[in-house]
Amino acid sequence: MRPLDGVRALDLTVAVAGPVAAHLLSDLGADVIRIDPPFARPAAHLDIAPVAGDAPPGAAERPYDRIVSYNDLHRGKRGITLDLSQPGGRDAALRLAAACDVVLENMSPRVLPSLGLGYEVLRAANPAVIVVSMPAFGLSGPWRDRVSFGPGIDAMSGLASLTGYPDRGPMNAANYFCDYNAGALAALATVTALRQRDRTGAGQHVELSMLEGEMQLIGDALIDAAMNSHVPQRAGSAHPSMSPHGVYPCAGEDRWIAIACEDDAQWRALCAAIAAPALTTDARYADVVSRVRNREEVDAVVAAWTRDRDASAAAEQLQAAGVGAAPVLDVASLFEDPQLRHRAWIQWVRHEDIGPAPHTSAAFTLSATAFRIARRAPRFGEHNDDVLRGLLGYDDAQMDALRAARVIAETPPPANG
Repeated sequence: MRPLDGVRALDLTVAVAGPVAAHLLSDLGADVIRIDPPFARPAAHLDIAPVAGDAPPGAAERPYDRIVSYNDLHRGKRGITLDLSQPGGRDAALRLAAACDVVLENMSPRVLPSLGLGYEVLRAANPAVIVVSMPAFGLSGPWRDRVSFGPGIDAMSGLASLTGYPDRGPMNAANYFCDYNAGALAALATVTALRQRDRTGAGQHVELSMLEGEMQLIGDALIDAAMNSHVPQRAGSAHPSMSPHGVYPCAGEDRWIAIACEDDAQWRALCAAIAAPALTTDARYADVVSRVRNREEVDAVVAAWTRDRDASAAAEQLQAAGVGAAPVLDVASLFEDPQLRHRAWIQWVRHEDIGPAPHTSAAFTLSATAFRIARRAPRFGEHNDDVLRGLLGYDDAQMDALRAARVIAETPPPANG
């Protein structure tokens, strides 16, 4: 058994953070039912994957089932379509909530109440339900109803002000850093609420402010500002108490190595490895304080050694000497990395419309419990019958009525309509 076998979750989330929380629960064994609007997936999309050579005939005719980000964010889930703005869609969603342990949502706090699906309504339908809300700024306060994506949270959390170089403006973290952080925290909060329900039998409303979640990542800067009235400044890859500490150029196009020396012993090991023992007697580099003070000179010495060397070979040499070092890998290199290959961290899941697709595993393992991605992402409306008939008991007439009103659908609307 997987840890969350027997738990059923309703996924009403949007964008990235909420879907990440839901697919983590799915990875752990929960039966996650994903709801998309019948008009959710446009046929024209910049993120559409090419059809693999062994994809079945007709796959190219379903581009809406080949959206790369969708298939990654919703792996392991069952998927249905429901128009929650229509009475039939709202009723089905409410009945599903009554049959679920968890409901996840990350829309503006105004949305679900306006649809008649606010927390009090969901709790009335299922007193044991755990509703997990992931608003950008929380469910109270002057910014309660503001909407934000990850870059906005990066900016307002203080993280962007700390990211970048001294001579340039603030920078946001690459990719969906904020969203994946919030998704992991929301999954943890969900498991915590499930544990509490095991003890009390009662559900509850879990609130995760994405802003407050990201502020946990800058704890040292917050303490520095509060205790010392010091506002930390952007420092690139530099560290306030280590030198060398940074990313240095290597041989080849855009090849780099990360190196960090924590103490004097590691500095001496680095000097021996790069055949520069005289540096250990140079007063400018005599101790950590001196090396931090002369950081630019230290970086120049290290870069002169790394510049003509292969990044992986240099990292191996320095690691063997007891110096922290690693090659900077681009995304394509991760597939060939021997450590990740050994641990089978990238899981390949076959999707009929694109062929085998790579997905990241959960970042932890359990010695007594194995768990893997249960299934590929659902096709558009794939589990409408499975869920509405099989779980809620809808009959032919009810299903026909829902389709006629386009409360549910198995294909998106035409691109022009």
